[in-house]
Amino acid sequence: MSVPTITRVATTPLTAAMPRPWVPSAPWLHLVRVDVECSDGVTGTGFSWTPTIGAEAVRALIDTDIARFVVGRGADARTLWADLWRHLHEAGGGGVTTIAMAGVDLALWDAAGRRASLGLADAVGRIRSTVGVYGSGVNLHYSLDELVAQAQRWVGTGYDAVKIKVGKPDVTEDVDRVAAVRDVIGPDRQLMIDANQRWDVPTAVAAIGALERFDPHWIEEPLRSDDTLGYLELRGSIGVPVALGENVHTIHRFRELASLGAADILQPNVVRVGGITPFLEIADLVDEADLRLAPHLLPELSGQLAMCIAQETRVERVEDADLDTLGLLAGPSPVVFHGPTLTAPGAPGIGIPLVERSPL
Repeated sequence: MSVPTITRVATTPLTAAMPRPWVPSAPWLHLVRVDVECSDGVTGTGFSWTPTIGAEAVRALIDTDIARFVVGRGADARTLWADLWRHLHEAGGGGVTTIAMAGVDLALWDAAGRRASLGLADAVGRIRSTVGVYGSGVNLHYSLDELVAQAQRWVGTGYDAVKIKVGKPDVTEDVDRVAAVRDVIGPDRQLMIDANQRWDVPTAVAAIGALERFDPHWIEEPLRSDDTLGYLELRGSIGVPVALGENVHTIHRFRELASLGAADILQPNVVRVGGITPFLEIADLVDEADLRLAPHLLPELSGQLAMCIAQETRVERVEDADLDTLGLLAGPSPVVFHGPTLTAPGAPGIGIPLVERSPL
């Protein structure tokens, strides 16, 4: 049976107001909806995810260079991805290019699932029926009282692992905030801390030294994600596991980080790396390197994929940031949360029925 070809690519910008803004000065989240029509009449819908900036650039790249390249080619995501990446590489190996590629990749996986009447987990190869979830918050701008209240909600939900932001100008404030959250969640829950690339090596060493008594399960992005040599120096100077990867865009960079020993936990974001096709390859690489995998955000996708990959892992759920909470879904979410676990009933395709216009 011949592979259908891509006949049309269409994009729609979507913007949603966030109940809990990640950046107080920009209280919106942006998606670019990508619809790919195929010669057999099947249409798949995917998206590119640009929380604060870049949506216009991503959409422009899809509408021009990507659309011109993919129309007329086979609608098989795994076959198309490498050819498209090579075609776009002059514009950059990762970042805007891979984020834009993800919209098409997700749409092709969606079309393939719909064609076969299979949900994403079953199309990839489901090996588990539930996945663990941890509570997360973009909360460095919260007052101490607001942070404590959030931690109390996480405990009430039943999470056995939670993550908060650190990186205040005065490390004593970080100490007070981490201590307060540890007091709320108790000694038996895992507590991850995330600096969002705010430190250099000396600052990170000092800050982690002040925070390690609270038994952090990992320190995430303590340095700029591009600073591989800095991560090598830091990892040899601290006793807390290092997590890195949400701002790493290609399998080549993940392979470099794994082979050099720059991190203990690698955290690919399924959209930022270019979609489902490269995410699955990166997950295999992390497993083969005997490192830990922790998918970054987007539980609607990460949760389904975590049911298929060899390594058992939790997925991240940021409070009030689910696509349905943001009003971006026209139908049920493909995943269902049961306290600290997630299931995926198996809606055909990727199961993410995006709205056709912004909910604003």
